[in-house]
Amino acid sequence: MVIQKPKVVIIGAGIAGLTAAKTLYTTQNSNELFELCVVEGDNRIGGRIMTSEFNGDQIEMGATWIHGIEGNPIYKIAQEINPFESENPWECKEGKLMDKEVTITEDGCEVNSSLVQSISNFFNKMLEFSSGEGNFQDRVCREILESLKLENGSTENLSIGSFLRKGLEFYWDLKKDQENVQVFDKWNRKSLEEGVFAMLENIHRHYSSAGDLGTLDFNGESEYCNFPGDEMTIAKGYSTVIESLASILPDGLIQLGRKVTKIEWQSDDCDLKLENGGGTKPVKLHFSDGSVMYADHVIVTVSLGVLKQGIRDDSAMFSPPLPSFKTDAISRLGFGVVNKLFLQLSPSTRDDGMKFPSLQMVFHQSDPKLFHPKVPLWIRRTALIHPLYPNSSTIVSWFAGKEALEIESVDDEEIIDGVSTTLSLFLANSKHFNNSESAAGSCIKFSKVLKSKWGSDPLFLGSYTHLAVGSSGDDLDALAEPLPKRRKDGDNCPPLQILFAGEATHRFYYSTTHGAYFTGLREAHRLLEHFTMC
Repeated sequence: MVIQKPKVVIIGAGIAGLTAAKTLYTTQNSNELFELCVVEGDNRIGGRIMTSEFNGDQIEMGATWIHGIEGNPIYKIAQEINPFESENPWECKEGKLMDKEVTITEDGCEVNSSLVQSISNFFNKMLEFSSGEGNFQDRVCREILESLKLENGSTENLSIGSFLRKGLEFYWDLKKDQENVQVFDKWNRKSLEEGVFAMLENIHRHYSSAGDLGTLDFNGESEYCNFPGDEMTIAKGYSTVIESLASILPDGLIQLGRKVTKIEWQSDDCDLKLENGGGTKPVKLHFSDGSVMYADHVIVTVSLGVLKQGIRDDSAMFSPPLPSFKTDAISRLGFGVVNKLFLQLSPSTRDDGMKFPSLQMVFHQSDPKLFHPKVPLWIRRTALIHPLYPNSSTIVSWFAGKEALEIESVDDEEIIDGVSTTLSLFLANSKHFNNSESAAGSCIKFSKVLKSKWGSDPLFLGSYTHLAVGSSGDDLDALAEPLPKRRKDGDNCPPLQILFAGEATHRFYYSTTHGAYFTGLREAHRLLEHFTMC
């Protein structure tokens, strides 16, 4: 009698799924322990890592940075394939541009760097305080927290947004005698500081993926951990890391274009028995083409956005539904949309001598009557726009939240017109950034645009995870729990039917590629330990 080997199916060929697959496949005698395959709904591997090309330049549509290189496994993989040098320039080759940026108002007035630096230092001090990385005894930050505690009765459901805004009030109190000093036409010192502060908030929106910082949990910020060391981009593209992980797997192990629509499993009480042709295999996968597959163990690496969609009544991705501890965690956690917008400077703009700056944009905040009528609303919460690398004719900007979703449906001509008009207003008086006197005041034009669409892509439905107000690291741990949750003595219910991996399942490194990597390792090792004990 031939003994049927257990079958392991990994849903998703992003970094978590490929890490799990590589770990399982390279285990000694793995082909004798289990049968393995990866099913991917897209026609490519990589998930939210997607290196592409635009205007002759290599670009990253998704993950861009290695966040801290000391001890980071992504950096270690990248070192092994040596992707950090290239004959061609690449995105953010010279690192983050924060120290090289110029700050300008929507009226074309360049803001003094000392004012920007003063607010930036205060803003960053508050972020460091909330993350636990700064001086937790900082007097001003403690006073801000105590003030909010008095107003709300506790800090249990405090948001980063409310903490930062209360901090701005404290900042103004420190400089109350200067708030009405006129700086530019239409700008006094207080309104200008508010504009710069809002710019910094918008930068943090795309760092965190929280479309509104009022939904980003203050207490949860201390859960997140960073690796020390530099932050780097990859000269030969982030996809080289994906290719390296996949290169060890044999042809046919990864099945592309296989979108899972439903997962049938046996719950803790085992009341539901699958009637299938899979023998005793407890999990049945349904695919969009109508086919099915049976498995003993399934590692689910889909995004939190897909899980949120999957627990809605009209979706029923899981049958029976996931237990309440799992659905509650999925519901509480935040999953935001962050998109990148790439634009090609037109030849006429380049011929005019324009040397495009790394631009931080300050918009009016409190008085809508001062909003420039030609600036689209979807660009008013965008803070940064800069060349892909120094002197590049490819310009890149970041969008978060509802504005990120909005640009996914705005047609290319409208985007080109809106950005061209906005930047022409910002840079109209900036001779400092032109190579010729005649270029000053000229219209900035773009000839082509490319944008990511993570929010509307049904395979992702967003970009990355954050701790929303009311959620905590416990929810990340709950999401990582395999199902059935635990096996009771004498229970015949098959164990480890559904396992969960992906950045949303790591308590400390959520939202990162290295977090996804670690979860792929974790679930692979969980299964290997199970097979060893059997």
